[in-house]
Amino acid sequence: MPMEPADIETLIKKGIPDAKIELTDLVGDKDHWSATITSAEFVGKTKLQQHQIVYKALGAFMGGPLHALQLNTQAPK
Repeated sequence: MPMEPADIETLIKKGIPDAKIELTDLVGDKDHWSATITSAEFVGKTKLQQHQIVYKALGAFMGGPLHALQLNTQAPK
């Protein structure tokens, strides 16, 4: 079952409360998303560590209802 953008944002914000999130539905099926996430929690972390933080926030939804997620993570400038 596809995920609504508000549900994805809620999950991410539970794990990363200060996250600023931009979501794009890549193919219009609410199953393949691109997310740009900015958070102070990413300061000093590698891209791999940043992505692991996001995947942890999404938990079991990743690979299930959320089939594909293209991530762009960054610390605030």
